[in-house]
Amino acid sequence: MAGLGLVLMGCAASPESIAPSYVSEVGYRSWACKDLAEETVRLSAALARTSQLQENARTGDTVGVILLGLPTASMSGQNVAPEVARLKGETEAVRKAMIGKHCASA
Repeated sequence: MAGLGLVLMGCAASPESIAPSYVSEVGYRSWACKDLAEETVRLSAALARTSQLQENARTGDTVGVILLGLPTASMSGQNVAPEVARLKGETEAVRKAMIGKHCASA
């Protein structure tokens, strides 16, 4: 049973459980509110796509563990947790920049 726990620890995390990476909002301070709002939409779409890839990796790992005892999706490079974390961090940085500029969409 302990071995199964160790294998499961190597599985892809759910997108919801991935913490955002730190991204400074300084790079966004010179952007206009309209541009920040557009960037928010772009980041949201990218995060949705990447989160789906991460969820697919998580499912693949679960199936791999059940059938082979190995997190096959993560082992084959399908785990995109760092990208999910980066996109979450970028989204947070844009949000902070929007708040700092008193944009309506913040």
